[in-house]
Amino acid sequence: MTSTIVEKPSFLRSRLGGLPRPFWALWGGTLVNRLGTMVMPFTGVYLTQARGLSLTAAGVVMAVFGAGSLLSQLLAGVLADRIGRRATLAGGMLATAVMMLALGYSTSLPAILASMFVLGLVVDAYRPASNALVADLVSPVERPRAYGLLFWAINLGYSVGMTAGGWLAQLGFHWLFWVDAVSCVAFAVLVWRAVPETRPAEREAPGGFGMVLRDRLMVGFTLVTLGNALLYSQTFTTLPMAMTEKAGLTPGQFGLAMALNGVLIVIVQPLVSGWLGRLDPARTLAMGLAVMGVGFALTAFVTTTFWLAVTIAVWTAGEIVTAGIAGAIVARLAPAHLRGRYSGLFGFAWSAAAVLAPLLGSGLLEAAGQRALWFTVGAIGFVSAAGMLALGPAIRRR
Repeated sequence: MTSTIVEKPSFLRSRLGGLPRPFWALWGGTLVNRLGTMVMPFTGVYLTQARGLSLTAAGVVMAVFGAGSLLSQLLAGVLADRIGRRATLAGGMLATAVMMLALGYSTSLPAILASMFVLGLVVDAYRPASNALVADLVSPVERPRAYGLLFWAINLGYSVGMTAGGWLAQLGFHWLFWVDAVSCVAFAVLVWRAVPETRPAEREAPGGFGMVLRDRLMVGFTLVTLGNALLYSQTFTTLPMAMTEKAGLTPGQFGLAMALNGVLIVIVQPLVSGWLGRLDPARTLAMGLAVMGVGFALTAFVTTTFWLAVTIAVWTAGEIVTAGIAGAIVARLAPAHLRGRYSGLFGFAWSAAAVLAPLLGSGLLEAAGQRALWFTVGAIGFVSAAGMLALGPAIRRR
C-alpha cells in the first residue's frame, strides 16, 4: 500500500503562482512603465519653473489635460473591444511616448495646451485594455489576486519613479520626458511580443456603450467607484494643502508621513491579496471603503506628523482591502465582448474624480475649514460603502 504526500505550496508560490505567463508579461510591462512615470507628478513644477507659466495658466493647462482624460477612458474602452486589447494598449503607450516628447519640447502656450490635451487622451488609454486582458486571461477565482498584483506593481513602480524623478529634475526636466517615453515604448513592445490578443471574434460581439449604460447594476457600481475615487484623489490634491497650510506641517514632514502609504502597500498588499480574493467581493469592497472613510474623517484632528501617519495607516489599510476587488467586480459584470467598454466606464469614474476632487476639497477647505472637509470626505466613504452593500445581492446573482 502506498501513500501520496501532497506538498504544501511555498509561501512565495501561494501568492505568485498559478497565473498565466501572459499576465506576468503584462505585470512586468506595468512595473517598467510605472518606474518611468516621472513627468505627471512634476507637471505643475515643470510648467511654472521650466516654461514660466503663471499659476493660473498652469491650472488651465492641467484642466485641459483632465478634459482629455475624461474622454480617454470611454474611447479606449471602445477601441479595446473593436480593434483589440493588445493593439489598444500598445498603441496607447506608443502615442504616450510621442506626446511626452512633444510636451517636453513645446515652448508656446498653444503648443503646450495641445500637447497636454492629447496626452490626457492617451496616457491612461492602456487601462481599459489592461483590465480587459486580465479578465480574459485569468480565471474568475484568481482575478482579485491578479488585479491586486497589478495594483502592487503600479505603487512599487510609482514610488521608485517619484524618487528618481525628483533627482533627475534637478539635472534637467528633459530627462523626465525621455525616461517616461522610453518606459512607454518598452511597455508597448513587451505586450506586443508576449501577450496574445484576447478579444472575442466580431460575430460574438453585439452591442455597444448603450448596452453598458442600460446595465443599471454597472451604472450603480460606477457611482460607488466615483465615491471611492473621490476619497483616494484627496491624497494628492487637497491633503497636501490642508496639512501644510492649515495643520502647520512642513512639506518634509508631510512627505515623510506619506511615505508610509507606499511602504505599507508594498509590504502588506501581496501578503493579503490571496486571502481577500476568497471573500465576498461586495462586502470586502464595502469594508475597505468604510475603513478609508474612517481614516479620512480622523484627518480632521491631525496637528502633528505622528497623528497624520496614524490616519494614513488607517486609510491605507482600506486602500489595500479594496485593491483588486473593484476590477474583479467589473470583470464579473461585463460580458466578454464588452469588457473594454465596461472597463472604460469604470475608468471614467476615476478620471471624473481627478477633476472633481480638487474642486470639492479646495472649496470646502477654504470655505468651511478642516473639519468640514474631512468629515465630508469620510461621509462619502460611508455612503459608498452602504451603496456597495446594497448592490451586493445583485452582484452575487450576476
